[in-house]
Amino acid sequence: QVQFVESGGGLVQPGGSLRLSCAASGFTLGYYVIGWDRQAPGKEREGVSCISSSDGSTYYADSVKGRFTISKDNASDTVYLQMNSLQPEDSAVYYCAAREIWRSCQEVYEYYGMDYWGKGTLVTVSS
Repeated sequence: QVQFVESGGGLVQPGGSLRLSCAASGFTLGYYVIGWDRQAPGKEREGVSCISSSDGSTYYADSVKGRFTISKDNASDTVYLQMNSLQPEDSAVYYCAAREIWRSCQEVYEYYGMDYWGKGTLVTVSS
């Protein structure tokens, strides 16, 4: 069973930055995609960003391109999401998510979906 320890959420002013961390454990296949989904009140959950362990390729939702950066510690199953230029519309619960699959993140979001999610960390962008 894949499990996550998420951290880094909080309250930040518009234009500010936050860094989310997700330490994952329990992968058995040796290859997977891992990233972040988010869900704002009254909205559907959406994929924000993802990185593939197989080739390091990444995915970003159009709404966060150029502002968010995902990275992974290759020595551990820990993924980070650096969020800059945050706006009120970025406010949401952010969930670490993963799937053990040899596919690109784009393919996973389009055809397969994630299999595992963490408990989430709240990000609030407000003045």
